[in-house]
Amino acid sequence: MPQVLEFSDVVVRRNARNIVDHVDWTVRDDERWVILGPNGAGKTTALQLADTLLHPTSGSVTILGERLGRTDVFELRPRIGFASSAMARRVPPEETVLNVVLTAAYSVLGRWREDYEDIDERRALRVLAEWKLDHLADRTFGTLSDGEQKRVQIARAVMTDPELLLLDEPTASLDLGAREELLILLGGYAQAPTTPAMIMVTHHVEEIPVGFSHVLLLKDGMAVAAGPIRETLTGEALSETFGVPIRLTEEDGRFAARAAHSGTGS
Repeated sequence: MPQVLEFSDVVVRRNARNIVDHVDWTVRDDERWVILGPNGAGKTTALQLADTLLHPTSGSVTILGERLGRTDVFELRPRIGFASSAMARRVPPEETVLNVVLTAAYSVLGRWREDYEDIDERRALRVLAEWKLDHLADRTFGTLSDGEQKRVQIARAVMTDPELLLLDEPTASLDLGAREELLILLGGYAQAPTTPAMIMVTHHVEEIPVGFSHVLLLKDGMAVAAGPIRETLTGEALSETFGVPIRLTEEDGRFAARAAHSGTGS
């Protein structure tokens, strides 16, 4: 399958420290990746490289066939969907949910003087329905719950049919009900045959949706392991990544982890 993302010996160095440390990583167009690791492991930095927001200090990053530093990122970015809490904070709170999603067509946050065609509005309404947000189309973004805002951000990210979808901690800060609702939606989306390559950052194995196929484990900017999720996501690998003995279990495609006595990781 075609490659949509390739890191080759990538280093990102800040203040004499390698935030990403000589990472090799390849994502193909039929893969759904989760990036796991502790705070400061380099997860969000890796995602920012994939979204063209950062350039590597050394090594190369190739996105959708274009190498960073040798391409116009402003032409590349519309082909990438990105959702994060940082982006949510930039959305005008008085903007309607429909307009938050609709304005993705022009890569702007907030409705100004753009002209949209009927097909754009129909597409936005269809995406809202797919993410169970159609009943909120006329609500203002600032009045939504955290879970609703997260779903609006994802709906906006998929509005333009991206070739690569990046999600930075989409379930962070959500309560149990909102988290499970979003994970069910993400799992359904991940398993659809027309879905683009996906990369999702999280801290917790419990937040990996069904349908995600691969995992990248990061610690101190370095790749501990990367590959198919059922082969790579193990108690031993998690123990090395997080620095404590961890026992991993799986049920119906969902994972759970807890501390274990030394030698009992699976």
